Amino acid sequence: MEYKIKAFIEMLRRENTRHNLVSRKSLEEEIYKHVEDSLQLNQYIDISGQELVDIGSGAGFPGLILAISKPSCQVTLVESDRKKALFLNIAADELQLPNVLVAVERAEILGHKEGFREHYQLCTSRAVAALNILLELALPLLQTGGRAILWKGRNYQQEIKAAQNALNTLNGVVVGTHYYTLTQERDRVLLVVEKTMPAPEKYPRRPGIPAKRPL
Repeated sequence: MEYKIKAFIEMLRRENTRHNLVSRKSLEEEIYKHVEDSLQLNQYIDISGQELVDIGSGAGFPGLILAISKPSCQVTLVESDRKKALFLNIAADELQLPNVLVAVERAEILGHKEGFREHYQLCTSRAVAALNILLELALPLLQTGGRAILWKGRNYQQEIKAAQNALNTLNGVVVGTHYYTLTQERDRVLLVVEKTMPAPEKYPRRPGIPAKRPL
């Protein structure tokens, strides 16, 4: 695992000189923190043998790192930006990750497609959107009983409060919080939301609407 993660970091450094996949200013300083942050999920749950969808994978955090760390976990990386998606495809190929599928599409679209809707046992997302927006993207992709595990900061309780309508509408319930330290004491949390029933068919709404008019 360590060899492939180091190889991935070198690929990201090279590609970032051509395309701004992550902030160039913070790349050298922060890249190992991005990796460490992504791997926190493995401290909370064993994803081996699961089917996982990662929303807004960007340069590969956390989805590609998780796929490297657990080869038996089938990981779908959802990334609508074509340059970033191309990088993810190249990385998966060069690192020989047959457990990775890159979906070059908006999550709002995938949430209505056969083979994606209510297909996954786990959904991850890191630094993408507020909780009430993420729930509309994530829960339709999960099987009933599946869990969305979302990276949040110290203001997560405010996000939960603001997301009560989304939780009720989409049949989700917060079932866990896993605290950890990245830069300061207990500054990060993995928020776990379980899907209790199928989401209403009309969700997610069309691209852009969840962000413009959050539930």
